[in-house]
Amino acid sequence: MKEIIEIIIYSLFAGITIFSGGLWARTFEKYTKKTIESYILHWTVAFGGGILVAAVAFVLTPKAIEVFSLPQLTIIFTAGALIFFFLDKSIEKRGGLLAQTMAMLMDFIPEAIALGATFVHDHKLGVLLAFFIGFQNLPESFNAYFDLRKSNYPPKNILLIFFYLSFLGIVSALAGRYFLNDRGNLTKGIMLFSSGGILYLIFQDIAPLSKMRKHWEPALGAILGFLIGMIGTKLFG
Repeated sequence: MKEIIEIIIYSLFAGITIFSGGLWARTFEKYTKKTIESYILHWTVAFGGGILVAAVAFVLTPKAIEVFSLPQLTIIFTAGALIFFFLDKSIEKRGGLLAQTMAMLMDFIPEAIALGATFVHDHKLGVLLAFFIGFQNLPESFNAYFDLRKSNYPPKNILLIFFYLSFLGIVSALAGRYFLNDRGNLTKGIMLFSSGGILYLIFQDIAPLSKMRKHWEPALGAILGFLIGMIGTKLFG
């Protein structure tokens, strides 16, 4: 029972930052000038991208590399990239701008599943995943808020969506605990699949948005995001 409570607490911490990031974005939208808002948005896009790269490098792929053969790695990783290539293309054709939202959910859900699935066998990895998820979700939901605003979603609706998504981590973590606890390779496969899709979204949609004309500093946000990923891995990995 203690273990289940810990999983719920850690996954709640990891998920509630989705709603916090949305509130942060709404505050900036209401009370800051457009130039400041644009500058901060470019910074957070780069920062979120840096953390996503760190998540792929330090969390989503290392265990999969250990257990899968080269053909399996290639097929699973490429499948994730291709599926999100077609999904991204389909959304864009319909006039949607949801790359940030997709990237957020693509690392949030599999990592939360992995948190629950690995917590019993590897407590440190579970804590590391909670750390990564929480710090990833904050800038990603900030960026996803503006993603959805560009697609004409009202602010109240976005915050309501983010509030419900915050609890998706608990559901995913408990599902991982009860259904994937003894299926380590399946969990690693899900994480590897997600990493392919995340890398596609980073270089297709997220990284280009971090560039700001006549400003070179926002790209440093990616360095900070990746550094935080390294620090988290060093402390909890």
